[in-house]
Amino acid sequence: MPAKKLSLDARLAQFVKHAYAHAPAVKKILDDAGVKPASIKRVADLERVPVTTKDKLLELQKQNPPFGGFLAVDAKKLKHVFLSPGPLYEPHGAEKALATVFINVFRAAGFQRGDVVLNTLSYHLVPAGLLLDHALQSIGATVVPSGVGNTELQVKLLLDLKITGYAGTPSFLMTIIKKAEEMGLDFTQSGQFALSHTLFSAEPYSPSLRAQFEGTYGLKTLNVYATAELGALAYDTPDKSALQLVDGAVIELVDRDTGKRVGVRAPGEVVVTTFNETYPLIRLGTGDMAIYTDDSLSKIILVGRAGEAVKVRGMFVHPNQLKLAASKFPAIARVQGIVTRPDNVRDDFALKVELADESIDREKLRAEYSAAVQGLCRVSVDRVEFVAKGLLAENARGMVDERKWE
Repeated sequence: MPAKKLSLDARLAQFVKHAYAHAPAVKKILDDAGVKPASIKRVADLERVPVTTKDKLLELQKQNPPFGGFLAVDAKKLKHVFLSPGPLYEPHGAEKALATVFINVFRAAGFQRGDVVLNTLSYHLVPAGLLLDHALQSIGATVVPSGVGNTELQVKLLLDLKITGYAGTPSFLMTIIKKAEEMGLDFTQSGQFALSHTLFSAEPYSPSLRAQFEGTYGLKTLNVYATAELGALAYDTPDKSALQLVDGAVIELVDRDTGKRVGVRAPGEVVVTTFNETYPLIRLGTGDMAIYTDDSLSKIILVGRAGEAVKVRGMFVHPNQLKLAASKFPAIARVQGIVTRPDNVRDDFALKVELADESIDREKLRAEYSAAVQGLCRVSVDRVEFVAKGLLAENARGMVDERKWE
């Protein structure tokens, strides 16, 4: 077994013992599940611990305010208390786990000592701004805590301070760039600005935006998947085809019914254990769904939110898997999965497809798209039904469960 894995296992075992001894909520979760902290010796043993959903975390905070029994240090030692959507209180103390992960991610994005970085994530109530601030300072960068808004001022900061790095959402950086161009300024790398590398998070990073940032403007960009409670979880692989899971946290994709890890290409909920001694959340379910892309189980593709997935013949199928398969076929405009059980025995899985190109060979497309969906979801498609243009609304549900449970 690799030394790196042994180190992670040993760290996890120590962390679980700490959390059990100091956080009453963790003790109750393990006791109720009949799990002794000493029995968690390796990452695989975590499957014995129930997943705590965000809804459950919110319920526990309401029952036992403000931290739901998860605070594992003296409250007088806290440095900050944040409030994330839910609302959920998040205590931060002297722990370094979340910042250490972000330090490594910033380095992967090309940030280094001497950089001057525009940090546009919020410093107000949520932890994002300060967390990134601390990580940037730790690598020797100078931070400009601008937050969002006031785009003309942001342009001035970029010019006057020779900003080299940007942290925030991709859409806000594009807003700043468009404002600069409206002001008659040149935002290309060889022009008037020093900006060369960015770290994007907090919203989807579309291929069209990536093409503009990296092609038109010559920026090095890194997209990061993160959550308020758990920090950075994954970031772009070098070929931008997937997300590489971070070191420094235990990140699993699990079946929502069983809590067991799923296999390659099977969608599972992203469940995370960070080594945060102040606020030890063990197996927190994010509500995000993803798939492992290879046998290493270290690279993922996000496919949506858990509530949108439907289980078909024992496998979760998410609308974004259908869209991902459809992206290979320009002739497909929209798609919707329909699950029925006409004989009360076997699930029937049909796809409704709206075409962008009516001249396409439908039989060929039917066969190829069915195979692509099966390759992603590991569920065979019973039939593909082509529907009239406009029948599938833009906001129509991607997966519809019409089964009658009698």
